Amino acid sequence: MNTFTDHEWGEGRAPATEFNPTSFDARQWARVVKSAGMKGIIVTAKHHDGFALWPTATTEYSVKNSKWRDGKGDVLKDLAAACKGFGLKFGVYISPWDRNHPLYGTPEYNEVYKQQWREVLTNYGDVFEAWLDGANDGTKPMKYDFDGFFKTIKQHAPNAIIFSDAGPGARWIGNENGIAGETNWSTRNNEGTLPGRADAAKLNTGDDGGTSWIPGECDVSIRPGWFYHKEEDTKLKSVDKLMEIWLGSVGRNCNLLLNIGVDRRGLVNENDTARLLEFKKAREIAFGKPIIPSRIIASNTRGNSKTFAPENVLDDSYESYWATDDGITSAVLTIDFRNEVDVNAVMIQENIALGQSVKKFSIQTWNGSEFVTVSSNTTIGYKRIIQFPPTKTKRLRIIFEAAKSSLAISTVKIF
Repeated sequence: MNTFTDHEWGEGRAPATEFNPTSFDARQWARVVKSAGMKGIIVTAKHHDGFALWPTATTEYSVKNSKWRDGKGDVLKDLAAACKGFGLKFGVYISPWDRNHPLYGTPEYNEVYKQQWREVLTNYGDVFEAWLDGANDGTKPMKYDFDGFFKTIKQHAPNAIIFSDAGPGARWIGNENGIAGETNWSTRNNEGTLPGRADAAKLNTGDDGGTSWIPGECDVSIRPGWFYHKEEDTKLKSVDKLMEIWLGSVGRNCNLLLNIGVDRRGLVNENDTARLLEFKKAREIAFGKPIIPSRIIASNTRGNSKTFAPENVLDDSYESYWATDDGITSAVLTIDFRNEVDVNAVMIQENIALGQSVKKFSIQTWNGSEFVTVSSNTTIGYKRIIQFPPTKTKRLRIIFEAAKSSLAISTVKIF
């Protein structure tokens, strides 16, 4: 609805008849997202204004009372089918804040909200991520039953990741800039934390030794706002800015959720489509073709084999990985190249099935007479991408200086 009223936080007063995308095409959304190299779509099925994009039985404020398709349309049905057709994951955000529903502010509303999740999770196939927050502006206080919300979601979608700033499946990263902390643990001390009341600084870095596994997700919009506004057609983030965000999210042990506000036609706007494809091309140029080493020498390897084939650790799966002996929490990988090469980035992944362990590491390049440190860093986790000034070298060293347990590195790639 905000797309048609030109709002960011709608008040729930616009009549349902204002919702009328003239050329709605969920397959176009999916086609663009797939072409941009992304893996899924999380749709804002209901924002704070309370307008629902599916014909819910819980409110009259929905597509069933719009002009779109004479009230017989269902955005979620079309989008779920489109995601399935294009091999994309399908996720849903339902805002708990509802500025239209007459029961909002009462305990009864919690049951309304649970029923909305039941409808979505039982009528539209697999939902990979259930997204919610603790939004409320304080003018009409509401005591949310978060435990009940989470139980409802898990009952009907046991494999769905539940996102909120308090998890329990994935956590907000503490800002809407798309940037995680340089130190970023996937663990959190989450007891007593509720959506809307979490410490943003702690969310940004996670907790070393935290008792709950709640990895970060970085949300940011490709435009200044979260919904489509025509005056922002020339204000999209540049490719350089998107690359900075990508390195600060995907490159720092997080997933990136990049928001795209479809326009009043019900289509991903041409400006957004062009920028998304430019962003994909930039990623491919920078990180599409790793430099293959001639050999890798490890200072310690479980089983005493110090030299191994590079493909054993240049892999995107966990079927093979480099591990150190029990109790060995520091080690060195020396990577040789056949000829002098230009390098400016290293991507490292821990075998996250075994946990997150590395606390401190550095990268060094050989200048012909000695190794020179080009980057000093803290955590790795699922994926860490380190950029440094372009350097010509025949050898590169990764020094794992401290870890919580034996090292287990599944992937190293040099660019």
